[in-house]
Amino acid sequence: MEFLDAANQRVTLKFCAHYDQADGDHVLALPIYEKQLVMTEHQVRGIEFPGGKCEAGETSEEALRRELYEETGATIEASYYIAQYTVHAQPTPFTKDVYVVIVKDIVDKHDYLETKGPVCVSTLEEVPVERQSVLLADEAILACVERMSTLGFYQL
Repeated sequence: MEFLDAANQRVTLKFCAHYDQADGDHVLALPIYEKQLVMTEHQVRGIEFPGGKCEAGETSEEALRRELYEETGATIEASYYIAQYTVHAQPTPFTKDVYVVIVKDIVDKHDYLETKGPVCVSTLEEVPVERQSVLLADEAILACVERMSTLGFYQL
Protein backbone atom coordinates (compact mmCIF):
# COMPACT_ATOMS: atom_id res chain seq x y z
CA MET A 1 0.00 0.00 0.00
CA GLU A 2 1.09 3.53 -0.60
CA PHE A 3 -0.03 6.80 1.03
CA LEU A 4 0.93 10.43 1.42
CA ASP A 5 1.41 11.60 5.01
CA ALA A 6 0.51 15.00 6.53
CA ALA A 7 3.85 16.39 5.27
CA ASN A 8 3.04 15.13 1.74
CA GLN A 9 5.78 12.49 1.94
CA ARG A 10 5.32 9.12 0.27
CA VAL A 11 4.70 6.25 2.70
CA THR A 12 4.81 2.57 1.73
CA LEU A 13 3.21 -0.03 4.00
CA LYS A 14 3.42 -3.81 3.97
CA PHE A 15 1.73 -6.22 6.34
CA CYS A 16 4.04 -8.82 7.86
CA ALA A 17 3.84 -12.32 9.27
CA HIS A 18 5.41 -13.42 12.55
CA TYR A 19 8.32 -15.02 10.67
CA ASP A 20 9.23 -11.85 8.75
CA GLN A 21 12.39 -10.00 9.78
CA ALA A 22 11.75 -6.82 11.78
CA ASP A 23 14.63 -4.60 10.64
CA GLY A 24 13.32 -1.04 10.83
CA ASP A 25 15.13 1.82 12.51
CA HIS A 26 11.97 2.93 14.36
CA VAL A 27 9.17 1.08 16.17
CA LEU A 28 5.47 1.69 16.72
CA ALA A 29 3.51 -0.10 19.44
CA LEU A 30 -0.23 -0.77 19.24
CA PRO A 31 -0.65 -1.83 22.89
CA ILE A 32 -3.70 -3.47 24.46
CA TYR A 33 -4.27 -3.68 28.22
CA GLU A 34 -7.46 -5.06 29.73
CA LYS A 35 -9.32 -4.61 26.40
CA GLN A 36 -8.21 -0.98 26.08
CA LEU A 37 -5.73 0.71 23.78
CA VAL A 38 -2.72 2.12 25.61
CA MET A 39 -1.61 5.41 24.15
CA THR A 40 0.68 8.16 25.34
CA GLU A 41 0.35 11.92 25.39
CA HIS A 42 3.34 13.49 23.69
CA GLN A 43 4.04 16.90 25.23
CA VAL A 44 4.00 18.63 21.83
CA ARG A 45 2.02 16.45 19.39
CA GLY A 46 -0.76 15.17 21.67
CA ILE A 47 -2.20 11.69 22.18
CA GLU A 48 -0.71 8.99 19.97
CA PHE A 49 0.56 5.44 20.03
CA PRO A 50 3.95 4.93 21.72
CA GLY A 51 7.10 4.37 19.70
CA GLY A 52 10.36 5.87 18.62
CA LYS A 53 13.85 5.32 17.25
CA CYS A 54 15.99 2.25 17.75
CA GLU A 55 19.19 3.14 19.60
CA ALA A 56 22.61 2.02 18.35
CA GLY A 57 23.00 -1.75 18.66
CA GLU A 58 19.36 -2.21 19.72
CA THR A 59 17.04 -4.68 17.99
CA SER A 60 13.55 -3.67 16.98
CA GLU A 61 12.08 -5.81 19.79
CA GLU A 62 14.43 -4.23 22.36
CA ALA A 63 13.47 -0.73 21.17
CA LEU A 64 9.80 -1.70 21.41
CA ARG A 65 10.16 -2.74 25.07
CA ARG A 66 12.19 0.34 25.96
CA GLU A 67 9.99 2.89 24.18
CA LEU A 68 6.76 1.40 25.53
CA TYR A 69 8.07 1.45 29.10
CA GLU A 70 9.62 4.93 28.81
CA GLU A 71 6.46 6.50 27.40
CA THR A 72 3.74 4.62 29.32
CA GLY A 73 5.25 2.54 32.14
CA ALA A 74 3.85 -0.58 30.41
CA THR A 75 5.63 -3.93 30.27
CA ILE A 76 5.10 -6.52 27.56
CA GLU A 77 3.44 -9.89 28.04
CA ALA A 78 3.54 -10.69 24.30
CA SER A 79 4.26 -8.83 21.07
CA TYR A 80 3.30 -9.60 17.47
CA TYR A 81 5.05 -8.09 14.46
CA ILE A 82 2.28 -7.12 12.03
CA ALA A 83 3.58 -4.47 9.62
CA GLN A 84 6.41 -2.30 8.43
CA TYR A 85 6.19 1.06 6.76
CA THR A 86 8.70 3.43 5.27
CA VAL A 87 8.36 7.20 5.24
CA HIS A 88 10.31 8.32 2.18
CA ALA A 89 11.37 11.59 3.81
CA GLN A 90 14.15 13.55 2.17
CA PRO A 91 17.02 13.48 2.70
CA THR A 92 16.66 10.63 5.22
CA PRO A 93 13.89 8.03 4.86
CA PHE A 94 13.03 5.91 7.91
CA THR A 95 11.30 2.58 8.45
CA LYS A 96 9.00 1.63 11.33
CA ASP A 97 8.31 -1.88 12.55
CA VAL A 98 4.73 -2.10 13.87
CA TYR A 99 3.78 -4.45 16.71
CA VAL A 100 0.58 -5.36 18.46
CA VAL A 101 1.51 -5.57 22.12
CA ILE A 102 -0.36 -7.37 24.88
CA VAL A 103 0.51 -5.38 28.00
CA LYS A 104 1.32 -7.29 31.17
CA ASP A 105 1.01 -4.32 33.51
CA ILE A 106 1.43 -0.56 33.75
CA VAL A 107 3.46 0.97 36.54
CA ASP A 108 3.23 4.55 37.71
CA LYS A 109 6.45 6.42 36.91
CA HIS A 110 7.86 9.75 38.00
CA ASP A 111 9.23 10.60 34.54
CA TYR A 112 7.85 9.60 31.12
CA LEU A 113 10.53 11.57 29.23
CA GLU A 114 8.94 13.48 26.33
CA THR A 115 5.42 12.29 27.16
CA LYS A 116 2.89 12.83 29.92
CA GLY A 117 2.39 9.09 30.41
CA PRO A 118 -0.29 6.55 29.51
CA VAL A 119 -3.77 7.27 28.21
CA CYS A 120 -6.09 4.24 28.03
CA VAL A 121 -9.13 4.30 25.75
CA SER A 122 -11.61 1.72 24.49
CA THR A 123 -11.74 3.28 21.02
CA LEU A 124 -9.79 5.90 19.09
CA GLU A 125 -13.00 7.94 18.92
CA GLU A 126 -12.71 8.51 22.69
CA VAL A 127 -9.61 10.66 22.18
CA PRO A 128 -10.77 14.30 22.09
CA VAL A 129 -10.04 15.81 18.68
CA GLU A 130 -8.20 18.78 20.19
CA ARG A 131 -5.82 16.41 22.03
CA GLN A 132 -5.11 14.07 19.10
CA SER A 133 -1.65 13.90 17.57
CA VAL A 134 -1.57 14.37 13.81
CA LEU A 135 -0.31 10.76 13.78
CA LEU A 136 -3.82 9.53 14.70
CA ALA A 137 -4.93 10.66 11.24
CA ASP A 138 -1.97 8.98 9.49
CA GLU A 139 -3.32 6.50 6.91
CA ALA A 140 -0.52 3.99 7.47
CA ILE A 141 -1.10 3.92 11.24
CA LEU A 142 -4.88 3.67 10.79
CA ALA A 143 -4.36 0.78 8.34
CA CYS A 144 -2.25 -0.96 11.01
CA VAL A 145 -5.01 -0.46 13.60
CA GLU A 146 -7.48 -1.97 11.12
CA ARG A 147 -5.06 -4.88 10.54
CA MET A 148 -4.85 -5.39 14.31
CA SER A 149 -8.64 -5.73 14.34
CA THR A 150 -8.68 -8.05 11.30
CA LEU A 151 -6.19 -10.31 13.09
CA GLY A 152 -8.56 -10.49 16.09
CA PHE A 153 -6.50 -8.55 18.63
CA TYR A 154 -8.90 -5.62 18.98
CA GLN A 155 -12.49 -4.83 18.00
CA LEU A 156 -12.95 -1.55 16.13
